[in-house]
Amino acid sequence: MNNDFVIFERYSEEIAACILNNPAKRNALNIPMMQQLCDYAERFEKDGKIRIWILRGNGTAFCAGLDVGEVMDPELGVESAKMVKKCLSAVYRIPVVTLAMVHGAARGGGAGLVAACDFAVADSEATIGFPEARRGLVPAQVMSLLIRKLKRSDVKELLLSGEPVDAERALQMGLFSRVGDMETAAREIISQVLQAAPGALAKIKQLIDHLSSRSLQDDIEMCMQHYMKSREGEEAREGIRAFIEKRKPIWQKDCTPLNFPK
Repeated sequence: MNNDFVIFERYSEEIAACILNNPAKRNALNIPMMQQLCDYAERFEKDGKIRIWILRGNGTAFCAGLDVGEVMDPELGVESAKMVKKCLSAVYRIPVVTLAMVHGAARGGGAGLVAACDFAVADSEATIGFPEARRGLVPAQVMSLLIRKLKRSDVKELLLSGEPVDAERALQMGLFSRVGDMETAAREIISQVLQAAPGALAKIKQLIDHLSSRSLQDDIEMCMQHYMKSREGEEAREGIRAFIEKRKPIWQKDCTPLNFPK
């Protein structure tokens, strides 16, 4: 099954890959692409034989983030945000082992896909970053994944600076599992994973999430609300306008407090 935005490849009975296929926009995540990834997640879960799901990018980058045109559209922007939540949750919670193979840039929602995977291997030229704050947005949905994966100091470095980090720094943080020859690293991880019992692996993944203070579903629901509030504000409008116009944004201080559920 091939389509415009996701190419499906089955390497063996137990290994399948989805290749992000929007190279003209550096594989920016649009609504159809994210829906297709969700559909594949459902298909793989029902398949019963697939044990490893690989995510890759076509062209010069793994994924440049969300499609800015959709984010700017009042109606599509809301749908895009909902689809991010659905897509990240699907990749994170699927009982098969997930492996991102990252080359070039992984940004924003694309970097969130990497964080949602169980393993991520990268070539030495890969970079990963979360520039949302520079666009006037709160990267709330990916934050729910990063808090589970990284030290809080590293989460702050990534999200407060908005500066992308190189492959070696991402490896030190724990965003990448291995750096260098992606194909060799992927084969080694796959060989190791296939020696384990599939039912045990699925239960381990479920238990790891359960042992967090809150489930990802609870966190991502709360974070979705904060993301939506941020994207409706003046900072987001100015930040995205400036990004499109290739200029520095002009910020006005936003003192609106966050209201957390009790």
